[in-house]
Amino acid sequence: MHRIRPLLISRGAVSWLCAAAVLALAGCARFHDRPLAAQQTATDFDTRTLADPGLKTFLETNLPAAIVTWPLTSWDFPRLALAAFYFHPDLDVARAKWGVTRSGQITAGERPNPTVSFAPGYNSTIGPPWILGLSFDLPVETAGKRGHRIAQAGHLSEAARLNIATVAWQVRSRVRRSLLELQSARETEALLQRQQETQAAVVKLLEAQLAAGAMSPFEVAQARVAHDTTRLALHDAERQAAEARAQLADALGVPATALDGVTLTFDTAPPPPLPAPDVRRQAVLNRADLLGVLAEYAAAQAALQLEIAKQYPDLHLGPGYTLDQTDNKWSLGLTLTLPVFNQNQGAIAEADARRTEAAARFTALQARVLGEIDRATAGYRALLAKAATAEALLTRLQQQEKSTQEMVAAGELSRLALLTAQLELNTGRLARLDTLAKTRLAFAALEDAVQGSLSANLQSRPQHQRPITKPTDQP
Repeated sequence: MHRIRPLLISRGAVSWLCAAAVLALAGCARFHDRPLAAQQTATDFDTRTLADPGLKTFLETNLPAAIVTWPLTSWDFPRLALAAFYFHPDLDVARAKWGVTRSGQITAGERPNPTVSFAPGYNSTIGPPWILGLSFDLPVETAGKRGHRIAQAGHLSEAARLNIATVAWQVRSRVRRSLLELQSARETEALLQRQQETQAAVVKLLEAQLAAGAMSPFEVAQARVAHDTTRLALHDAERQAAEARAQLADALGVPATALDGVTLTFDTAPPPPLPAPDVRRQAVLNRADLLGVLAEYAAAQAALQLEIAKQYPDLHLGPGYTLDQTDNKWSLGLTLTLPVFNQNQGAIAEADARRTEAAARFTALQARVLGEIDRATAGYRALLAKAATAEALLTRLQQQEKSTQEMVAAGELSRLALLTAQLELNTGRLARLDTLAKTRLAFAALEDAVQGSLSANLQSRPQHQRPITKPTDQP
């Protein structure tokens, strides 16, 4: 009976290990195939529309005003920006990268698994031949390595989250620029159409005077050339409008057909004044890309702390049991790496260099941001002055056209003088429109440099606080 008991103990231990292994395998994740077909993704993209029910839910969640009718009858810039946040694939990539870093936090927090070894033996010389050996390896991390890994993964996850905000602002910027270019092209097209009609009337009047012998062929030819030049400019404006519309669809992340039948609402408010001087400081404190690089620097700090902690070796506890030919033998092993040949100095130096690199990248980005804001401010200030001049010129041309009308009505001037005054007024409108379009783009560039809304009619807050994630993206 004394010889049978140890064998029963070892069988019980083996049974327990087998049961534990089965339970562990039962909790393992399984692979689920998710095929990716280029034809299917292209078809899905082509079927996107602004009447998507998911987009309706997204707009209702993120817009302060409720949606009364769906699909929307008109789309302004705030709604188009949210549609881009919902559809654009660049944001899907940024969200996926954030998901990877969030999974990295789970990996960083995992503790090392113990191992078990079963080593049976056979000795045919004396007594019962079987030798059954069972040993464990229980790793014990030291010096707070797990905490440093968790901190590093957390900072990298925060940097990836802030990168979503950076990408979102880039998407918003492309939507706004495309919408402004479409607005400018359509307004230019309307003014050129009016100018073409006026020039056609001038040509008709001059041809009648030429037939009566009161006008030279050279002056008539000049009027025809001016009319044809305006027609060419009109065709160019039509082309620009078509390209801007396609560019807007691309910025939204939808096919161009998704804009068919959609009414776009443009902002006709005058350009806002120069922002307050503290905008420069707010940008340095709130730009998502700057905050992201700061998070990467914090991750580099944690990585350096981790490498320094690796100077201290981990412990490995190795309890074991051996049934050696009816003899019960228990053991307790202790394994420790001896830092004799290296003390992890190479990895520490690399981590310290990466921290220095992260600090240099932050300083360089901050300097670039400040320079970008200064350039955008200077450009916007100059265009505001030019817009004021264009506005004053247009006012004088309007007064001139009005006085010409009065003189024509009084019989003091001919109808040709009125048409000429109308052409000059339309030329002034075109000049004012060109300056206004450049001013709008310059203001958009200033907001891009700040990465925040500067308009008085829009809520001003850092872009990384905007609702840029879908409900399924939340951790």
